[in-house]
Amino acid sequence: MSGAGMATGRAEALSALTTGDRFVLATHEHPDGDAIGSLLALGWLLESLGKEVVVHVGPDDLPLPYEYDWLDVSGVQTEIPDDLDARTVVLLDCGNAERCSLVKADDLPADLVNIDHHHDNTLFGSVNFVDSDASCTAEIVWELAEEMGATLDRPVAEALYVGLVTDTGRFMYSNTDAQSHRMATELLETGIDHNLIYRRIYERLPDPKLKLFARGLSAVQRPLDGALTVSVLTSADFAETGASADHTEGIVDFLRAVDGTRAAALVRELGEQAPGEWRVSLRSSDGTVDVSKIAREGGGGGHPAAAGFRTTLAPDELLAFLRDQVAEQL
Repeated sequence: MSGAGMATGRAEALSALTTGDRFVLATHEHPDGDAIGSLLALGWLLESLGKEVVVHVGPDDLPLPYEYDWLDVSGVQTEIPDDLDARTVVLLDCGNAERCSLVKADDLPADLVNIDHHHDNTLFGSVNFVDSDASCTAEIVWELAEEMGATLDRPVAEALYVGLVTDTGRFMYSNTDAQSHRMATELLETGIDHNLIYRRIYERLPDPKLKLFARGLSAVQRPLDGALTVSVLTSADFAETGASADHTEGIVDFLRAVDGTRAAALVRELGEQAPGEWRVSLRSSDGTVDVSKIAREGGGGGHPAAAGFRTTLAPDELLAFLRDQVAEQL
């Protein structure tokens, strides 16, 4: 395999998937809907073509968050295969190798296929199929499935729909386009119950999440005349509500919906998991602020409309950093 880019990556990735026999698939740590959906779907698609496939998720990421705990992960392995070097490694929805527990960023496998849609992907693979025009990595897998001659059965279609609906923000984000809806149409034609999927993801709100949500809203700050809407959740907030990190999902999207907001940020303390560190989730409201630029300044990455990073800055310093970064773009 040779290095690639967006121009030639599709053909090389397709060749690797169709000619290879033995694979191991993985995604980034703390997988979201697109990551887990595209991972499971490609694994099942390759198996349907007679390939030997190991689907890997790090032990810290199982069980999945409640939004995705209904997906079938019975075949997923948490251990790294002993014969990793003898398999073609495929990383999905992973902007950089450091975000995946399967590989070491400083000692990458020789056969590494990088399939992603993040515009700031570091192109770490021996084959890089990175399509930043795709709404989600699941969309890329859906397109590859047709080119591989694979059939979309119901479990595959459900997994791909999870990736599509979550990464497009229920078809509300600016990355939604005609191709997104064409994909949705084809997936619905397989007979999946889109309303049930929606309710499983968005309408099973656990009580601890409700309490954490209330904490987050009560701590909202709106500097820059409301252009930046930000909230901070501390370890005490998690301890006192009984909530986990997974329960923060959706809070930042609520913040971005506040009238007048150009960029939103949810800052949460990592606590015992990483003492002294904070995770920052960023969203852009109307496209005037590219939050991926802010994330890269903080050592992370993502999309112009959705990004994140980790930091050891104290909350006051971090808020000043976010305020300055947003003000610079405005």
